[in-house]
Amino acid sequence: MALKIQPLSDRVLVEPQEAETKTASGLYIPDSAKEKPQQGKVVAVGKGKKDHNMTVKVGDMVLYGKYSGSELKYEGNDYLIMREEDILAII
Repeated sequence: MALKIQPLSDRVLVEPQEAETKTASGLYIPDSAKEKPQQGKVVAVGKGKKDHNMTVKVGDMVLYGKYSGSELKYEGNDYLIMREEDILAII
């Protein structure tokens, strides 16, 4: 299913990865103690700016800062919309 969201300029729409619910030793993490995810999958990319071509593409797994982007809820799913410069790495 294709999203009907098209980011503008140098913005990227990222679907964050789910937060870990269990530690490596098997303990369950309560919702209040879960870390905010810092990686996700790119689901939509803007066209870039006149002097800047976009580096990331749809389908890339990326790392981003803990407080990067703006949270967005669309059709029951959570997304982050951020500038490409907020992305730290492609993994």
